[in-house]
Amino acid sequence: MAKPRPLSPHLQVYRPQLTSVMSIMHRASGAVLATGSLLVALWLMALAAGAAVFNPVADAMQHPLGQLVVFGYSLALVYHGLNGIRHLMWDLRIGLEIKQVYLSGYLVLGLTVLVTATLWLAV
Repeated sequence: MAKPRPLSPHLQVYRPQLTSVMSIMHRASGAVLATGSLLVALWLMALAAGAAVFNPVADAMQHPLGQLVVFGYSLALVYHGLNGIRHLMWDLRIGLEIKQVYLSGYLVLGLTVLVTATLWLAV
């Protein structure tokens, strides 16, 4: 009889680390951007179709739920872009030390909040 193979450690075994959480957030923000880009395309088609089609779309975007969707899209866009720059730096072999990885992670999170808030406060 063969020995039972050990089970792979589950997520419940490991404590979440900044690097793993940011990796998951990067994937999630990519999914949000893919979905949101379809909404941007619909918005552009409504804009091209004229005022009769565009005005209801613009009204929907002014609704609190529409504002939440646009805010989530902008947050995902900023985070994904900044974290993408972080990954490009890693591709250039810059910032690969553990201390630098965590510093750049916190920098990306802080800048995401700052840039998104600036965008929304400027509008």
